[in-house]
Amino acid sequence: MKKIYVFLVLLTVGAMSVQAQMSSTVKKADKYFDRLEYLKAIELYRKVVDAGKADDYVYRKLADSYYYVFDAKNAAQFYKKIIDKTSDPEVYFRYAQMLKALGKYKESEPWMKKFAEMRPSDHRAIAYRQNPGYLVKILDNNKKKFILTKEPTVNSEFADYDAQLNNSKLYFVSHRVLGQKHMWDGQPYGEIFVADYENGIATNIHQVRGEVNTKFHEGAFSFSPDGKTMYFTRNNFSGKKPGTDSTGISRLKIYKATWNGLMWVNVEELPFNSDYYDTGHPAVTPDGKRMYFASDRPGTYGQSDIFYVDIHEDGTFGEPVHLGPEINTEGREDYPFFASDNTLYFSSDGHLGLGGRDIFAAKYVDGKFSRARNLGVPVNSGKDDITFVYYPEMKKGFMASNRDATKYGDYDIFIVQAVKPIFDVLVEAVVVDAKTKKPIPGATVVLTDNAGNPMATKVTDEEGKADFLIEGGKDIILEARAENYENTKVEVKGTYDEAVEVEIPMKPIEEIILANKIKLNPIYFDFNKWNIRRDAAFELDKVVEVMKKYPKMKIHVVSHTDCRGTQAYNQWLSEKRAKSTVQYIISKGIDESRLTWEGKGETEPVVECKPCHSCTEEQHQLNRRSEFFIVTGNPKENSETE
Repeated sequence: MKKIYVFLVLLTVGAMSVQAQMSSTVKKADKYFDRLEYLKAIELYRKVVDAGKADDYVYRKLADSYYYVFDAKNAAQFYKKIIDKTSDPEVYFRYAQMLKALGKYKESEPWMKKFAEMRPSDHRAIAYRQNPGYLVKILDNNKKKFILTKEPTVNSEFADYDAQLNNSKLYFVSHRVLGQKHMWDGQPYGEIFVADYENGIATNIHQVRGEVNTKFHEGAFSFSPDGKTMYFTRNNFSGKKPGTDSTGISRLKIYKATWNGLMWVNVEELPFNSDYYDTGHPAVTPDGKRMYFASDRPGTYGQSDIFYVDIHEDGTFGEPVHLGPEINTEGREDYPFFASDNTLYFSSDGHLGLGGRDIFAAKYVDGKFSRARNLGVPVNSGKDDITFVYYPEMKKGFMASNRDATKYGDYDIFIVQAVKPIFDVLVEAVVVDAKTKKPIPGATVVLTDNAGNPMATKVTDEEGKADFLIEGGKDIILEARAENYENTKVEVKGTYDEAVEVEIPMKPIEEIILANKIKLNPIYFDFNKWNIRRDAAFELDKVVEVMKKYPKMKIHVVSHTDCRGTQAYNQWLSEKRAKSTVQYIISKGIDESRLTWEGKGETEPVVECKPCHSCTEEQHQLNRRSEFFIVTGNPKENSETE
């Protein structure tokens, strides 16, 4: 009995020892996790798992560690172990992200839905509810806007990214220099490289000369418009060793260096950095007046957001400004680039995407940004896609992705070539009866530019709908024609939203019939001309429609001129205009016996011009007009005149 007791004591002590050892291992792993040293954290958490001692806390920490180094397979595996036990909506979001990264889109949907239900006011949840078919749009190869090819001359076996052109040179960040490694992903520290670049071939690749690169990390950068100032990211560096915050983390900061003709010198830290949060990834606007950057400073929604500072003429900087919910989410936004066409490109895992960080674009118009738009495939993948740099005048640029990575943190540089406008807009026209609001099928809808030049024509379906794809930011006009309805125009203001629905209410044709004439918008003629303009044809087609509906109706057309020219000439010109108007109506199938015409020259002006030169061009145009009097066959014979 005594031996059994001793054995049980030893067994208990042994179990307690193992448990204590596991507890110590978890605490050590947690310290690595808190210092962002995820690979070391993963190693220790896995020891606990392999020993069969893991609980939901360890599974969550391990899943998060894999999430941060973007190991989708392992992250999904360990999120799955806790997904039915947790009530944390962030776990649902991250699990959904990792499933999408693995191409398991249907499996991701229930978890995105659950996340949106639990965090209804989260920007990511709002976007999800508003865009139920977002995956189909992003994955649609027929709508791809870029051709993507791997850059053939600069990539190494390590991470390469943030390729940018500056004065016929190609600059980029590379982790190919062996030495100290990031505890985050095991990659060597980054350095900034430069190469001669001609006809798409990089030669003479070497580290930038001067004071920019150190034995610590240098990363994403940007140039002033003249190319002589480089703003770059570096870990907090004080003398010979990196500075750290109270938790031991060396934060990112932005520095600047100047080009002296031979090398980059005079490195200075920018004033809005901090030892307590990250500030990096600078992007200077083409006019040099503003710098965008990524940071997790106070006021950030999520892991990192995009801010800007104004750059003053004396070289000083304004206060950082947060870009708000059009750009930032509760996820991670970073690597901004501001192109010469006022487009901001950036990476995000908070906006709707394919699982990792996708690349998005937003247009800057009238002091604000349009809604961020996913660039779709092939630019975006299920992996991390970052550092999108685009030159509109060349219709090409660069980006980086770890889609082909064989180890953590391994990015390659790609060349992007535009093949379609980035900001195309789906215009969804809906033609309805103005009174009943019922759809009008079979209506003809013409899309024109704001000068009235036709661009496309479609016929509405059974629901009265006709869709057009146009370039974003362009003002357009939609013209609708339908039997027994008055022709209708709707002006549409340019937008950079992905889609806009436009209702075109059409009035029954009877509404333009008065007791003694047909009421049209003015039929205008150019000065000294009698040809039918396109805007005039649009109005004359209303007369045609009325006369087709009422075959007994006869019309008398009266044309007028302005006062410029002699009375005799104006009389002759008005007759030409009346005859031209009648000929147009006849050309549309109306028998000429139902039409008469008369020219009255300058004798009946709408606006009295005495003397003639006292009127403006707009007033003269009001006088150059045609009127349509009903002779017989008016269905409103007993109605009052206008």
